[in-house]
Amino acid sequence: MKITIFYLLHVFISLPLLALSVENKVYIVYFGEHDGKKTLLEIENTHHSYLNSVKESHEDAKSSLLYSYKNSINGFAAKLTPDEASKLSKMKEVVSVIPSHGKYRSQTTRSWDFVGLNDHSWNRAQMGDDLLLNAQYGKNQIIGVVDSGVWPESASFSDVGMDPVPKTWKGICQEGVAFNKSHCNRKIIGARYYVKGFYNVFGAVKPSEDYLSPRDADGHGSHTASTATGRQVPNAAALGGIAIGIASGGAPMARLAVYKACWAMPGKPKSDGNTCMDEDVLAAIDDAIGDGVDILSLSIGFNEHSPLDQDVIAIGSLHAASKNILTVCSAGNGGPSPASLANIAPWVITVAASGIDRQFSSPVLLGNGMKIQGYSISPYAMNQMYPLVYARDVARLGVPQYLATQCQPDTLDPYKVNGKIVLCFIGQGRNVDKGIEVSKAGGVGLILANNQDNGNTIFYDSHFISATGVGYDGAVTILQYIYSTAYPTARIFPVQSVSYTPAPFMAGYSSRGPNHVDAHILKPDITAPGLQILAAWSEASSPTKLPYDRRSTKFNFYSGTSMSCPHVSGVAALLRAVHPNWSISAIKSALMTTASVTDNLNNPIQDYTGNPATPFVFGSGHFQPIKASDPGLVYDISYDDYLHYLCTINPGLLNKVNAKINCPNQLTSPLNLNYPSFVIPNLYGPVTVTRTVTNVFDGQSRYEFSWNLPQGVSILVSPTVLVFDHVGQSFSFTMTIFPANDYSVRNQYVFGWYMWSDGRHLVSSPFAVFLP
Repeated sequence: MKITIFYLLHVFISLPLLALSVENKVYIVYFGEHDGKKTLLEIENTHHSYLNSVKESHEDAKSSLLYSYKNSINGFAAKLTPDEASKLSKMKEVVSVIPSHGKYRSQTTRSWDFVGLNDHSWNRAQMGDDLLLNAQYGKNQIIGVVDSGVWPESASFSDVGMDPVPKTWKGICQEGVAFNKSHCNRKIIGARYYVKGFYNVFGAVKPSEDYLSPRDADGHGSHTASTATGRQVPNAAALGGIAIGIASGGAPMARLAVYKACWAMPGKPKSDGNTCMDEDVLAAIDDAIGDGVDILSLSIGFNEHSPLDQDVIAIGSLHAASKNILTVCSAGNGGPSPASLANIAPWVITVAASGIDRQFSSPVLLGNGMKIQGYSISPYAMNQMYPLVYARDVARLGVPQYLATQCQPDTLDPYKVNGKIVLCFIGQGRNVDKGIEVSKAGGVGLILANNQDNGNTIFYDSHFISATGVGYDGAVTILQYIYSTAYPTARIFPVQSVSYTPAPFMAGYSSRGPNHVDAHILKPDITAPGLQILAAWSEASSPTKLPYDRRSTKFNFYSGTSMSCPHVSGVAALLRAVHPNWSISAIKSALMTTASVTDNLNNPIQDYTGNPATPFVFGSGHFQPIKASDPGLVYDISYDDYLHYLCTINPGLLNKVNAKINCPNQLTSPLNLNYPSFVIPNLYGPVTVTRTVTNVFDGQSRYEFSWNLPQGVSILVSPTVLVFDHVGQSFSFTMTIFPANDYSVRNQYVFGWYMWSDGRHLVSSPFAVFLP
């Protein structure tokens, strides 16, 4: 399976290697937390002793070890047979044995303006003051990014004007191919790479495909890192000068620590995504914890429903939480399928992807004077009218019409295409390949039309010829024009950046709930910009990442929940700078309870279908950084609370993860984790949910409860008024949810919101209920 930038992973190996791996593959043996009593050498010796107990010789045990996790995570990765793995899994001290599937894959100028971070005209008294200035642009916050590395020469990673590296930093600058210590600076304060798991499956990294170092050959890692913490770069633009403006990360003065654990898949184009092995990812997280990062940003995930004790990101981020390190993860690109989420642990922020209020317009002018709206990021201009043809009508002799309609390779007749604009429909194959087929046949332009299923969804591609994309309705109009005249003509207008409404809107690819591991936890948590985000790029890659694309760019557009994740990571660093005493759950709560569920037309946020989206798509809503800096109340959760939560889903797990804490004799429901949102998977009768809110506003306040109930549900709340007189004061309340006498809504999830308000703050949270 892959991680698609968000990465959804496929492992491609030869048959002989596959045969060997049945007997000897990598497993991660996880013991929980370190007790703090052993040196690093003693920890590694202990791990060797476990291997000695199942291996035939000391030499075999030593050579089988890939990683010994020593900082916060207690465990190791080693090559084991299934029988050896089974023996270790039965040992009392072992929490879990996780087979490595190589399952992880890696899943802006305008976006920060859209969310209000750079809008200094907002009413400070209403919106929570100037977050960037108060946070000193994230100064001395350290964001660790686990991804495909970094392109250190990018202006986004300049250290000009930055203070010396914080003395608390414990990381290193690991040298390798085309990367030495001089590539680290006061911005990139650490860089490491992890390749042992990759090497075990695929062999050595090929110099033609990737760098055996922290250097980014792909572009994904540089893009996510600069979105979170890139410096402000004036006159940044995509290929052809599109979207020129100031590129910036959310926390431009924060420090960057790079952990490269994702690598090019051998023999595959970069456009297929990188692969990130479980054991390499876990080693990166363990080192990040030990190095002293404040925020962990992982735009990677999996397409596999694994329990928490088999999910290395869930395991690693739990250990990060024990050190008050906040982990932000992408939700995945598995949408619009339900229950397609990745990274669903309650101690991480799971981020969905949505579009912003900017589109790149490239209309089509028809010979009859009609203008059809189109969208493009093609850098090639067209300044005159050209003959217009439909691909099906200019096919090579003997080519099936359905292949020609989609402009598949070698389907178009150069004699009929030369000097013309060709209308093709989306279908099999890459969109840019359709433009290449048109160009190869002598065509001068491409109009790429959506089919009926895609409707008016916008697709952007960096084509090699003048090109634009039109919705299905526009395509029908163009076809009608082609067949209405003997000499149809058209012109594709140059790309222009235009305002777009309604926004935000949910991306169709963004993964959706319900949560497949614990249905009581509502995921995703929040949504952020993830569609056509402009950020730094690797100059060893190309705009399309295809092998025949020889173009290079310093900044590039990219889409995915991989792009939305670092938006939240950057803002989390700002909130940590402004509120250094807040817990990571307080930061998460502030982001969730201040999120917006309406677009810029004040209507409910729409899904890709044009219908209202639900919390299973956007979580608590679209994040609002400035409001999050002054949330009023927060739902706080301690690390011990997370451990006790494990009791509710797997009572035998807690004592193995942390031997110092035992499950209570009387277990509560997972519903009572103090999470801002909640889900009741089946509402047969009254269900009581308890929550505690903590005042973080400096002053006296009186909050009143309100709600927005879905059809078929009733609620009783106690108390309905909370009066606070100092910061840090907490009150608990209960909500009893029960079925209403309304049987018109059954066998489906319904959604509602509950709110606390003091007139200045609105602390809002969604909930979902399944009515059987």
